[in-house]
Amino acid sequence: MEQIKDYITTHKDRFISELVELLKIPSISADTAFSQDVLETAKIVEKSLKDAGCDKTEICETKGYPVVYGEKIIDPNLPTILVYGHYDVQPPDPMELWTSPPFEPVIKKTDLHPEGAIFARGACDDKGQMYMHVKAIEFMIKNDVLPCNVKLMIEGEEEVGSDSLADFLTEHKEKLANDIILISDTGMIANDVPSITTGLRGLSYVEVEVTGPNRDLHSGIYGGAVPNPINVLNKMIASLHDENNHITIPGFYDKVEEVSDAERKEMAKAPFNLDDYKKALDIGDVQGEKGFTTSERYSIRPTLDVNGIWGGYTGEGAKTVIASKAYAKISMRLVPDQDPDEITQLFTEHFKAIAPKSVKVKVTPHHGGLPYVTNMDSLGYKAAAKAYETTFGKTPVPERTGGSIPIVALFEQVLESKTILMGFGLDSDAIHSPNEHFGVWNYLKGIETIPYFYKYYSELAK
Repeated sequence: MEQIKDYITTHKDRFISELVELLKIPSISADTAFSQDVLETAKIVEKSLKDAGCDKTEICETKGYPVVYGEKIIDPNLPTILVYGHYDVQPPDPMELWTSPPFEPVIKKTDLHPEGAIFARGACDDKGQMYMHVKAIEFMIKNDVLPCNVKLMIEGEEEVGSDSLADFLTEHKEKLANDIILISDTGMIANDVPSITTGLRGLSYVEVEVTGPNRDLHSGIYGGAVPNPINVLNKMIASLHDENNHITIPGFYDKVEEVSDAERKEMAKAPFNLDDYKKALDIGDVQGEKGFTTSERYSIRPTLDVNGIWGGYTGEGAKTVIASKAYAKISMRLVPDQDPDEITQLFTEHFKAIAPKSVKVKVTPHHGGLPYVTNMDSLGYKAAAKAYETTFGKTPVPERTGGSIPIVALFEQVLESKTILMGFGLDSDAIHSPNEHFGVWNYLKGIETIPYFYKYYSELAK
């Protein structure tokens, strides 16, 4: 693997230009106006796998956008690594906040990326990080140093919930059989602080509707005499947390995993400056569940947040009405061993129970996902840690993140495989936001590090 640095130096410009070309295509899965662009991207990804040296590549149809599959099997008796990524991207809106067009990639220097960063939608999430694996595999195959078998599954619906993936996994379980799954759709703490994502929170997402009178009413004639759904909804939502920011839904914490002191101590090694955190967000102070640090609140503890709330008149000027209905969207981030279906049911029962008789309540579940934790004693984690140590010269910090990747738990359920999350982006890379970018250094460092995971995992798995 030692020749990887020379290979990157020789092919650096090509690696960057290929990614730039991929980023020019607006593969927005959420908007049917871009369906042809999504399909065109799938073809380009398949060609890149073929060019990298995969013996078998194909575009697999699903009920939605296709999955691109590739493999290089050198010996059925050797371990098999399955790489997962996605080629679809988020919509770029709001367009006016981009400093350069989202599908016209440019490389610009920033304080965190002095060597330059590629600004484009999908640069970090996930085209750039997915393409690191393609180029790492290219290096290993072209230089005859691939130490095990590799399969790749690159989907086109991750940004819209991966609706077709469960059926695809079930239908192709034998084809996708593996010893471990490798994903780069997360980040690391800093360029000088490598980290491995060891935990993801799960999700329960619901929409609530509170109905009072059968029509909007004049607030002067009826105000004070009939229920105002907006006022009622606000009181109900406010009651979902107590004075310690503890969630008040009965049974909500019953299955919450208590993280060991040892792991909390390891997590605390990650650099965190509270003043810088507040300054970056322009807030006067933090808040959250009593008894936990800020970094613990957004990683190892469950939460409940209102993501949107509306009702009544919100246009220009005044309109004195008592609305007939009020609505809110609410997400609950979950931790092991909480089950999203169970939490959704607990929420529904509680929310209806706290409603006054003067209103009717409807709760509509939207989607959810299970939390996931990687065992730090596993072969996969040890191999990943050793890979980072080799290329960064530092032991990576284990990090549980607050986000959710429901497909990781799905992989374990259907394919019965554990997942290792080796991300190379930064929190500041603005994924899902205007001016998304991915550092050139990070992109190339990923290509350099990934082959060592193959090397060390193959050695440990013997």
